[in-house]
Amino acid sequence: MRNSLSWLLVLPVLWWTAQVDAQVDEADPADSLTIATRQAPPFAFRGPDGQWAGMAIELWSQIAEENGFDFRYVELGLTEMLEATAAGTVDGAVAALTITSDREQRLDFSHAFHASGLAIAVPQRSGNLLSLVARLMSPGFLAVIGALLALLIAVGILIWLAERRSNAQFHRDALSGIGSGLWWSAVTMTTVGYGDKAPTTLLGRSIGMVWMFAGLIAISTFTAAMTTALTVNELDRSIDGIEDLRLKRVLALSGSTSDRFLADHGIRHRSVDTLSEALTQLAKGQADAVVHDAPILRFEIAEAFTGQLRVLPLILRRQQYGIALPPDSALREPANVTLLELIRSDSWTDILDRYLGGDHR
Repeated sequence: MRNSLSWLLVLPVLWWTAQVDAQVDEADPADSLTIATRQAPPFAFRGPDGQWAGMAIELWSQIAEENGFDFRYVELGLTEMLEATAAGTVDGAVAALTITSDREQRLDFSHAFHASGLAIAVPQRSGNLLSLVARLMSPGFLAVIGALLALLIAVGILIWLAERRSNAQFHRDALSGIGSGLWWSAVTMTTVGYGDKAPTTLLGRSIGMVWMFAGLIAISTFTAAMTTALTVNELDRSIDGIEDLRLKRVLALSGSTSDRFLADHGIRHRSVDTLSEALTQLAKGQADAVVHDAPILRFEIAEAFTGQLRVLPLILRRQQYGIALPPDSALREPANVTLLELIRSDSWTDILDRYLGGDHR
């Protein structure tokens, strides 16, 4: 009887101990881990051999090696990745994940391993002859030329109507007379002053007086329009700040940080599914700018759009990248300790140089 009573007392203790051990085993980083990732070069991407590579992937591989983590990758979309991490159905997410307050409310992040920001990609403009000819044939420049010619013809007709009956310099027949008037209006506007044709009537001289002053304004306006059309900055449609985006055709990835950033600032834009699609439209002239993470933009342009696109030296908003973990994850502490050691090492600098080409912003 005494032995039976002892077993009744011991069994609950054994059961409680087993439950504690099970929880410890479940949180033990030595177990095989499931790490979510996605295509987001240069942070994470599949190499030619089908294996995952990238600066974030290499960082996690070193963290796992230092701590003896056994893991496997599972590829998920951005939204699915964050939801799975927050729910704990995966043990972490390694990719181009920016640390934001909204995300921090749902899951935990490691310390930041890279700081950069949102940047703007624009078409690459060159100053060669073909580019110059293309600008001279642009609709905007041709419209200025057409407007100027129409103004010269209109003044030429007026001076011909005023002078044709009493001034032999302006022939009576319309074609020759208007041609002479056009010549006079052009000479007067440019202040060349050949003196081969001049009005003699009161009305003609009155028109000439008005046109002398109006011509100064016309030639100044034309010069400014030509300068604008031929200036590299204008041809490049340069953007100096976020306000300049309001008049541009802007693209961003749907659901991305840049998408929300533009929406928060009231910048009208179109959302697309992939960065490759956005950059392709930009290269084809179907958009003026693409807003996305600076390192990703530089990598994608270097890979597929060299000579066609470029990233402006402008950061719209600073942001930091980290490894996403479920709330209260047992991995966070060991991962952070190793991460802080690694990002201070020369090997991490070499990784950044290799993927970012020496530009670590």
